[in-house]
This record gives sequence, C-alpha cells and structure tokens, in this order.
Amino acid sequence: MLVRDFLRQFSLIAALAGGILAFAGCTRGAAQPHQPAPSVTVAPVERKELVEWAEFTGRTEALESVEVRPRVSGYIQEVRFKAGELVKKGDVLFVIDPRWHQAEFDRRAAEVEQAKVHLENAQREAARTSNLLTNRAISIEEADARQARFQEAKAALLAAEAARDTAKLDLEYTSVRAPISGRVSRALLTEGNYVNGVAGGATLLTTLVSVDPVYVYADVDENSLLKFNALAQAKAIETDADGRIPVELELGDEQDFAHRGHIESFDNHLDANTGSILLRAVFSNRDGRIVPGLFARIRVPLSERHPAMLVDERAIGTDQGQKFVFTLSASNTVEYRAVKPGPLVEGKRIIRSGLEGSETVVVNGVQRVRPGMPVEAQPALAATSSGQTAAAKVRGFENRE
Repeated sequence: MLVRDFLRQFSLIAALAGGILAFAGCTRGAAQPHQPAPSVTVAPVERKELVEWAEFTGRTEALESVEVRPRVSGYIQEVRFKAGELVKKGDVLFVIDPRWHQAEFDRRAAEVEQAKVHLENAQREAARTSNLLTNRAISIEEADARQARFQEAKAALLAAEAARDTAKLDLEYTSVRAPISGRVSRALLTEGNYVNGVAGGATLLTTLVSVDPVYVYADVDENSLLKFNALAQAKAIETDADGRIPVELELGDEQDFAHRGHIESFDNHLDANTGSILLRAVFSNRDGRIVPGLFARIRVPLSERHPAMLVDERAIGTDQGQKFVFTLSASNTVEYRAVKPGPLVEGKRIIRSGLEGSETVVVNGVQRVRPGMPVEAQPALAATSSGQTAAAKVRGFENRE
C-alpha cells in the first residue's frame, strides 16, 4: 500500500515537471525571432584586356658621373658655383690663380718670337749659299753648315711653338670648367687652398652628375627573365614607336607608376649567387625629380595583351590552401567556387580559372556566409581613379600563381 502511494505521487510529480518543461520550451520557441539574411556587398566580375607587369626593386643612377679635378697646380682664387645647382657644360666652376701660368705663357711666347728671328737669319744665309758656292766665296763645308743651321732653326721654332701652346693650355686650365651638364655637388676646397694638378694625384674639387635622362638598375629573377625572353623572341611584347620595350617607375613617395621609360639592356650573364640578372632602363628626368641613388619600384611587361577576369581582392577567401569566391545565384543564395588567382591589378586580382566572367561575387561579408545561404545583396561602390589604364599593375608577379 505504501509502495503504491509512493509510485502514484512520483508519477504525478514527473508529469507535472514534464508539463512545466514543455510549456517553457513552447514559450522559448514562440519568443525566438526569425534570423534575417546576412547583408553582403557584391560586384560583377570585371573583364578587361591588359598587359601583366612584374615589379622589381631598383636603384637610380646618373648616366654620367664626373670627379672634377684640376689639371694645373696652384691656389684657388675663386669658386663660381653654389652647392647643388645645375650647371652647363663649359661653365667655370673654379679659378686657380693664373698669374704664374700667365707669366710662363708670356715667356714661351717670347721664345717663339726669338726662334722666328733665328729662323729668318738662317733662312737668309741658306738662300745665299748657292751664289757664294758659285763664286767660290765659301767652302762646301760652310754651305752644308748653313743649311744645317737653317733646319735647326726651323726645328727650334716648332719646339718653341709647342712649349708656348702647352703654356697656353695650362693658362686655360686655371679656369676649371664643367666637363658635362648636370648637378654639381658642394665645393670640397674653397678659396685660398692649394690644389695639385699632377696626373694621378690631382686634388678632388667636387663631383658632377648628369640629370636627364637617368638609369635605373634592377635585379630580375631567373623565372621572369626566361618568361621575358620567350615573349621577346615571339615578338609578343608591345613596343613603343621606336621599337623599344616600355617600363614604368614609381618612387618611394608616389602612389602610381608615373614615370615612363624603356629597357636599355640586360647584363650578359646571370649572377649565380643571387639567381638574378641586372636590368638597365632609361627614364626621362626633365623635372629633375629622380635623384641618383634613390630606391624605386620598376615594372616590366611579362605578358602579351590578353583578356582577363578581375575580382576585388577582398572577395577571395582561403579554405585549407584552396582559394575560393562566393558567387550570387538568381535566388540570392551564395555558391562556392574554387578559383585559381593570378597577379594583383590595381587592387583587383586576376582569376586564371574557376569563373566564366558573367558572375557576381560577394566582396564584403565573405566570413558571414556559407554555401547555399540566402543573403541580402547590396552593390559595392565602384572604385574610380582618374587616369586608370588597361595596363595591369602587378604587385608580386609570383604571388598567388
């Protein structure tokens, strides 16, 4: 009797607890709101004809660089330039005290006049030799001596003129002139200092570098070189009006490749230690903005012009090493597409395979969605940039290949 009462009470308590739990569950279910579809921004796949470029780090260098040294010795009398200014070929940079050299030139010029007088006398004596021999007024030996003195006088005049011309050069060299047009450095020696003009030990006065155009040197890796050579041999690389292969340059404080140039040459061998070859390009520098010695980015064409598919870099996700994008279906659900990306082009990534080109891809919100999930799609704002061209700006050609 007691056992039956206990079981009856236990069943009643269990039924009551189950009802309470069921009521609570119904209440929570009724209070649970419906989750809205996540909002994402989408953009269509862009199709464009472009040339792919590879970027390399380069260093600028002047075409011509000269160490300005004197050709004569003496004391600096005058410095005729300001540090860092542009000078033209032939401009006087330094003046060495010319008085000693002027005196030497005057002495040599006087020796020339003296030699001319001796030559005139010897010439008159030699001219009378024939008549004197005919009249037997002089011996044959004397006649020969007169002819010899005449030839010696001629040689002496030539030697005096050579010495005078050397003195004249030394006098002209007291004005140290710019051997090229370009930008001059500071004066390493100032007025009153003695400079040595002896060959092999001449004093360094300043340096001078050309400004326009400039060289840019860059190390190109082996794979890029092989790809470039294959395109060049197939004549698949676009050239300018002069048949030169164009390259572009970006300085450290610039946001785009504003400088245009062309490839001048490659080195004749690959560096076995670095696996790269030295490229030299030429760029116009009329405004003087490119200073020799700067680090810069240079880009070289590494493809022929071809159609390509581009998506925003933010649209690409990574799934255990596999790159993918989410595309938007007609029913506003997302679909998973495995893709093979290429290089980066003006903030957009080239897609080698995985898309057809007519799709719309999710740009923002890739982390919030899953395949088959409905979404609320908003169009992404189109990025506009003045002067954007069809040429591709490749940042790291090897990336995502």
